Amino acid sequence: MTDPIQPLEGLVTFDNTYARLPDGFFVPWRAEPASRPQLLKLNESLAAELGFDPDVLAAAAAEVFSGNIVPRGAEPIAQAYAGHQFGGFSPQLGDGRALLLGEVKDQQGRRLDVQLKGSGRTPFSRGGDGKAAIGPVLREYLVAEAMHALGVPTTRALAAVATGDPVYRETALPGAVLTRVASSHLRVGTFQFFAARDQRDHVEQLMHYAIDRHDPQAADSENPALALLAGVVERQALLVSRWMLLGFVHGVMNTDNSTISGETIDYGPCAFMESYDPASVYSSIDHGGRYAFGNQPKIALWNLARLAETLIPLIDSDEERAVARAKETLDGFPEAYVREQLRGSRAKLGLRTETEGDAELFQGLLELLEAAGADYTNSMRALARAAEGDTAALRSRVETNERAESLASDWITAWQARLSKEPEATSAGDRIRSVNPLYVPRNEKVEDALRAAEEGDLTPFDRLLERTTAPFERVEGFDDLTEPASPESPPYRTFCGT
Repeated sequence: MTDPIQPLEGLVTFDNTYARLPDGFFVPWRAEPASRPQLLKLNESLAAELGFDPDVLAAAAAEVFSGNIVPRGAEPIAQAYAGHQFGGFSPQLGDGRALLLGEVKDQQGRRLDVQLKGSGRTPFSRGGDGKAAIGPVLREYLVAEAMHALGVPTTRALAAVATGDPVYRETALPGAVLTRVASSHLRVGTFQFFAARDQRDHVEQLMHYAIDRHDPQAADSENPALALLAGVVERQALLVSRWMLLGFVHGVMNTDNSTISGETIDYGPCAFMESYDPASVYSSIDHGGRYAFGNQPKIALWNLARLAETLIPLIDSDEERAVARAKETLDGFPEAYVREQLRGSRAKLGLRTETEGDAELFQGLLELLEAAGADYTNSMRALARAAEGDTAALRSRVETNERAESLASDWITAWQARLSKEPEATSAGDRIRSVNPLYVPRNEKVEDALRAAEEGDLTPFDRLLERTTAPFERVEGFDDLTEPASPESPPYRTFCGT
């Protein structure tokens, strides 16, 4: 194997502030060697933002991002955390197939984590192999970068490397490692890990670390723990409102997948909803629909309540008073969510001013889409032409049955009346196109691209990535990427990849 410590002039010097926390927060570890690492994808624009020299990185990327080389300043560690998984608490989870290399600062001076995912077993693997196959790695790469292009707070994908080694699931699959970039990898479950062990001093240290990374103004607050909780509440409200406005289903909103940063993390059983249905579930293991599309706001609040529980001793020495103050802070989530949802829904409808009844207008559209079984993304996009006077495309999508026809007639009339009150109403179509994407990672298109990639052909993947990372502007020759699955297709199901 290549020398594990190799500074590589120009590669960027890492730091790892998390590795300076006390024992128990992590375990120092090394990635399992990749026998024949080969670079599949490198996010060159993100690499430039992080200060990597492109020429040096191009030569070293496969070795560095497979884990064969540890860059200067990096201290690979597996982080400890717990979590509620589908409502049941697991006191120890942790990075079972990931290693935090360390942190780099981007061109704006922001400190960002760089993590390998799929790099082999760690002490937290719980019997798993710690590996990842090419399919799940490229899925996360694609969807994370699409979400970034859609304006959703998210972890990013820096690189995907094939290891040259097989991964065994139902069958042997080609192995790969994803390099993930995040504001941090702190989770609600990280706090739960120490709270479950009654390690109040560790919870307090973690709180100060989280404040330093995400809420520095909270350090001077009268009650830092409460200020941190309030910051996470705001960020999660923004995040989930963006999911809902795009028809995105995360699929596995466990507390270990709920970030303190308010970024989307882990793209396993995720999907973009096609036919609008609040009960949409795509995860193969979510048998009860706990994480259905329409449940996502209330699950986010449930997760936040679990975070609040870990902070109770730090909020106030009087438990009753602490609980009351935490509850008051959590009560801000519905207000923040509704505010962000309303702001986003007005934009999707082409509205710039605020009028009473706008929330009901958007809700009426959702009821119409549900009655029609209409494709969510394409119907939202069709509003642009309808705002310019041509309602044919919208009507063709939503007038699928007698009830939907009636709802459509009433709703279009009400919406057009509301649009007429807007200043510069003629520009509404362009405003709608700027926020309602034409291209999203449609489920069957993703699967087709991943199957081809597993067979060595990245062309479909590159084509899909090209359009979903520039999702608002129509480009000739890509209309097939806007087509939903055939009604005859079997129900779509996704898996976690482990």
